[in-house]
Order: sequence, then structure tokens, then C-alpha cells
Amino acid sequence: MSSCQPLPNRPRYCLRQLEGVLLTQEQIEARVAALGEEITRDYADRSVTVLGVLNGVVVFLADLLRHLDLPCRLDFVTLCSYGDCAESNGEVSLVKEPALPIAGECVLVVEDIVDTGRTLAWLVEWLRPQAEEVRVCCLLDKPSRRVTPVGLDYVGFEIPDHFVVGYGLDFAQAYRNLPYVAVLKPETYQVVGGE
Repeated sequence: MSSCQPLPNRPRYCLRQLEGVLLTQEQIEARVAALGEEITRDYADRSVTVLGVLNGVVVFLADLLRHLDLPCRLDFVTLCSYGDCAESNGEVSLVKEPALPIAGECVLVVEDIVDTGRTLAWLVEWLRPQAEEVRVCCLLDKPSRRVTPVGLDYVGFEIPDHFVVGYGLDFAQAYRNLPYVAVLKPETYQVVGGE
């Protein structure tokens, strides 16, 4: 795959399932720092409620928070848009609501990857009547898969339509601990039942 870089020697447990590295640890670190500076500048010392979408966002969000030089509160939501955890049925439900009140708050939704846009668009529409302002930050944007339009205020990287793992992103709950974003070989996810 031409857009990928060679795989490192570790971790050995999963290298056979990966085609290559799409985004290196160094590329991610530099871009996350730049996003943090941009968000800090745009909020100009206003207080912000950072709302992470679990589970994939944890690694990205932890790094991003360290680059925000402004007062912020942290909370999480969990959404479900999968009928049988393999095929999306298009319906979205809120599994875990924010614990903090968001009425009148500036909310920054932080997501790991935006694919079809259905889930994120639903969340933004759910938040808008309550919050003073809602902005969205994502690490990865995959616009070729978009089904539902959604506004993205801060984007780490726009990527092609590959099945990616690492840096918090998983396949069947594996690969989240990779320090880079890698492309998963199709035979790995096709055996289990699809993307």
C-alpha cells in the first residue's frame, strides 16, 4: 500500500495483521500539539467543557488535554449505533450521558474518527439546545464514507478509506495501544464479519 510507511519491529503480537503505518507517532504528536494551540487560541481563555466520545478517543483526548492552555472541565459520553455490534442500523442511542451539567456551557466534542457522520451528527444535535456553543474536534476524518453531513471545527488528519487501528482505535477491542495509526489488512477484519 503506497500511502503506508514500513512497520516498526514492535509490537510483534500484531504486525502480521497490519499493512503499514499510516500516521507515525511523531506525526500524531506534532498535529495534536498544533490542534491544542489552535483550540486554546480560539477559546481565548473562556471555560470549555471537553466531552470525549468513548472508547476510542481516550488516547487522543489525554494527549490533547495536555496542550490546552485554558480552563476546562472533562466529561464523557458513550453512544451506540450498532444493532448487533457488527452492522450499523443507523439508529443512535445514548448509553452514557454527560455527568456534568452542560446547559449554557461551551462544549468541545472530541472524537477519534468521523466516518459516516451519523453518530456525531446525532450527538451535536442532542447537545445544541442545551449548550451555549458546540464545536467538534476529531483526530481522523474519513470524508469518503460520509453519509450524514457534520461540521468539524478541528481535524487532525483527513485519511483515505482504510480500516485503521492504533492510537485508541480498535478492531474487536484490539490494537488500541499502538502508538501510531496503522492500516489493518482486509483479511483480518473480513474473517470476523466485516468493517
